[in-house]
Amino acid sequence: MTSAPRSSSRATSATSARRRAAAGRVWREFRSSRSGLVGLVVLLVIVLLAILAPVLAPARLLDVTQIDNPINHPPTWSLPLGTDPSGRSVLVTLLWGARVSLLVGVVATLLSMVIGTVVGMAVGHYSGWGAAVLMRVVDFFLVLPSLVLAIVLSAVLARGVWTIILAIGVTSWASTARLVRSQTLTIESRPYIERAWALGAGHRTVIGRHVLPAVLPLVLANTTLTVGSAIIAESTLSFLGLGDTTKPSWGSMLKVALDSGAATGGFWWFVLPPGLAIVVVVLCFTLVGRALESVINPTLRGR
Repeated sequence: MTSAPRSSSRATSATSARRRAAAGRVWREFRSSRSGLVGLVVLLVIVLLAILAPVLAPARLLDVTQIDNPINHPPTWSLPLGTDPSGRSVLVTLLWGARVSLLVGVVATLLSMVIGTVVGMAVGHYSGWGAAVLMRVVDFFLVLPSLVLAIVLSAVLARGVWTIILAIGVTSWASTARLVRSQTLTIESRPYIERAWALGAGHRTVIGRHVLPAVLPLVLANTTLTVGSAIIAESTLSFLGLGDTTKPSWGSMLKVALDSGAATGGFWWFVLPPGLAIVVVVLCFTLVGRALESVINPTLRGR
């Protein structure tokens, strides 16, 4: 009576040990990439600053009715990045803008990855007219420019952070679905999948126990690469005036700089920081993604 629970617990502990060993191997290989490690450290610092923004720069510093700073003031010791056309500290706005830009980039990417993974595995696993229809939907979203569709959705729906997240997430999943589909077809052609079918495994077992664990590492690497694109999309939508005007983001900072003539007026301290912040964050996500990709696909190492 007690042998079955004991064998089950031993199997569970063995599986956990294998997963810990695999995670340790991935981390050791990831650390061997200096660029990926630098990107990860810089990202962690930026995320920490964004989380601590309410502590480092209270929200009252964004209220123009409670500040008396001169407008468009160049950087000083008390105002390291100067002030914007409203008199707000550019550094304070940059910290609070990081919260919105990172939130939109990460959540929109997660939404895109979930949709793309589910659709990709469904198209790769199942056959028949349903899979054919899904594949045509994937092709439609691949052909249609995602940014144009996101602009249309942002213009039609009520403006807000979650509207931008939804617009980016539901328009950028097709490439992930295509990637997951090809990986699913590769996995299901292997002999152990045929043995699973022969032993009576159902669709849920094959997808949940065999296909999904094998696809997830590739999806994780693709996620880190896609976050940068989502941040750029959010900045573009905000720059076009389709973002949430009540919350600062790096894109909305560039929009205000354009509307106020900061670039042509020589107020570089209001134009460069948000632009450089976008470049640095996107570069860091790309470095981390490339490092993870090289861990998952050893043939890419050294390139």
